[in-house]
Amino acid sequence: MKRVLHILLLMLSLSSCIKEKKKGADLGVGDLVPDFTVVMNEGTKVSGSLLRQGVSVIVFFTTQCPDCQETLPHIQQLYDEYLSKGVRFALISREEGQESISAYWSRRGFTMPYSAQEDRRIYELFAHTRVPRIYICSDGIIMSIFTDMPSNPTYEILSAELDKLL
Repeated sequence: MKRVLHILLLMLSLSSCIKEKKKGADLGVGDLVPDFTVVMNEGTKVSGSLLRQGVSVIVFFTTQCPDCQETLPHIQQLYDEYLSKGVRFALISREEGQESISAYWSRRGFTMPYSAQEDRRIYELFAHTRVPRIYICSDGIIMSIFTDMPSNPTYEILSAELDKLL
């Protein structure tokens, strides 16, 4: 019995040293925006290299997500104020198609361009869980990341972060 207990303890201690590789990225503050290209709903292309020029806001969302629904009006407010100040915006859906997003945008009166992505290919370059996910970047370096944890970011919080970079 004692030998079995020792073996179990040894197995437990060894397993704590082995880290399981997570699927997808999990970028953090200080990381570089990865290479990618998406086509926005109005036809323009946004790429990682474009977002590495100046200040940018990258938002991953789905319109069915209650936290995204709460956050997107704040993003629209940022877009309205900071686009003229040279801030670039990339709103990218996670597993949601054009038709669904277009209908939601129309109901809400949103004018921000978005890229409908029916899979997680672009999203997984950045993260493996959680939407909304907002990255505020300067010259391609992620300076701030916001999710719904501990709570959804407000316009005031997001604009304060942008003001620091402008």
